[in-house]
Amino acid sequence: MRTKTFKKGIKVPHNKFTVSSPLVECPTPDVVYIPMCQHIGKPATPIVAVGQHVKAGTLIGKADGLVSANIFSSVSGAVLAVEKRKTPLGALCDHVVVENDGKNETESLPPLTDRSRESVLRRIQEAGIVGLGGAGFPSHVKYAPKTPVDTYIINAAECEPYITCDHRLLLEHTEAVLRGAMIFCELLGLKRYFIGIEDNKPDAVAELRRKAAELGIPTDVVVLKSKYPQGAEKQMIYAVTGRKVPTGGLPSDVGVVVGNVHTAYSAYHAVEHGTPLYMRATTVCGGGIQKPANLWVRTGTLYSHCIEFCGGEKTDCVKTVSGGPMMGFALDGGMYSVTKTTGALLFLSAEEAHTSGCNVCINCGKCAKACPMNLMPMYIDLYTQRGDYRSAVKYGALNCIECGCCAYSCPSKRQIVQSVKLCKKKIKESV
Repeated sequence: MRTKTFKKGIKVPHNKFTVSSPLVECPTPDVVYIPMCQHIGKPATPIVAVGQHVKAGTLIGKADGLVSANIFSSVSGAVLAVEKRKTPLGALCDHVVVENDGKNETESLPPLTDRSRESVLRRIQEAGIVGLGGAGFPSHVKYAPKTPVDTYIINAAECEPYITCDHRLLLEHTEAVLRGAMIFCELLGLKRYFIGIEDNKPDAVAELRRKAAELGIPTDVVVLKSKYPQGAEKQMIYAVTGRKVPTGGLPSDVGVVVGNVHTAYSAYHAVEHGTPLYMRATTVCGGGIQKPANLWVRTGTLYSHCIEFCGGEKTDCVKTVSGGPMMGFALDGGMYSVTKTTGALLFLSAEEAHTSGCNVCINCGKCAKACPMNLMPMYIDLYTQRGDYRSAVKYGALNCIECGCCAYSCPSKRQIVQSVKLCKKKIKESV
C-alpha cells in the first residue's frame, strides 16, 4: 500500500499484543466512583442526592457551561456519596459513588425524531459525547466551529504502542463507526470525509473500504506510514491534506476538523439509539499483566477491578500507566476511576520501562531531530531546570504537543516532557 506521513517523528515498537483479542465486557463492579471531571473544561456539577436510586444512563452530573459535558451513571443502584477523590493527574475532583444493585436497569434519551442539524448537535451535547482519543474536548463545541471547514478526518492511526481498542472497534463495529463519522461530517456541512489509518492495520483498512462501499458511505481511507506520532492532530492533518496548522493555531484555521474512532461510534449510538456515554473500550496490556485484553469498561470502574479481571499484575511489573507509554501518566496504584478518556491501562515490566535516573545532556541533538514540531527540546529542558521559563518558551515550550519523541530518543534519558509540563504550568501561573 502506498503510504503518506509527516516530517520527523520516530519509530517505536508496536507491541500490539492484543490486536487479535476481541472486545469483552469487564464485569460490573459492586461500587463505581464516577468523576465529574472526564473532559476538558469545567467539571460537571453533581445533581443527585445520597440515597437516590439511579439507573445506567441516568444523568448524575450536569454540564457547567459551554465547555463542559454531562456525566451519567454507569450502573443501577443507590447513590452512596458525593465525595472528593484524586484523579490520575493528582487533582481532587467530585466523584459520585454508586452501589451497584445488580439489576442492570438502564435509561436512554428519548428517540430523536427531528434530524435537523440543531437537534443532532443538541443530542450530542445531551449524551455527554466528548473526544475519546484522550483530549476529552466536548463534541458539541468541536462540531460547531466558528470558521468554515472543508475537510473532516477520522483519526484511526492509533500510533501509541500497545493500544488496540480503536482497531477492534474498526473491525467489530465498522458500520457504527462509519455512520457515526457521517453524522459529524453532516454537522460540519460536508458530504465526504477521510479516514487516516496506519499501514500496520491492513485488516481494518480492507474492512473499512468494503463496508463503506456496501453502505454507500462517501469516505476516503488514507493509508499512513506507521510512525510515531502519526496520530497527533497536526501531523495527521499534514499527512492527509498537506496543510500545516500555524503555530498556536487550531485545525479549523486551515479548514480541518479531526475526530476519533470511538467518538464516532459513541455519537452513532447517541443519535440512533439514545444511548448516553457511560461505557468505553479500553486496552489492558503490557508485560506486567497476566491476561492482556480489550475491554468494555463502565466509567467509574476502579483500575484495580480491571486488574483483577485480567488476572492481576505479574511479579516483575515495575510501572503502571494510564494511557499509552508515550503520553500516558504513571500511577501510584489502582484506586483511580476509568473515565470517558481512559483508552488504555498499561502494566510494564522491567524490560519495557526505564526506571533508573537520568544523566546530564550530552548535546547530541537527537531530541531536536526527532521532534515533529521542529522545536529545540534540549534548550526547553535546560532553561526549565534553571527556572528561566521565559527562555524555555522562546525555544517552543508552549508549542510542544508532549508526544514524548524527545525523551524516547534521548540517550541520557532526560525527563524532557516533564520539563515542558512544568514550564507550561509555571507560565500559566505567572499570567
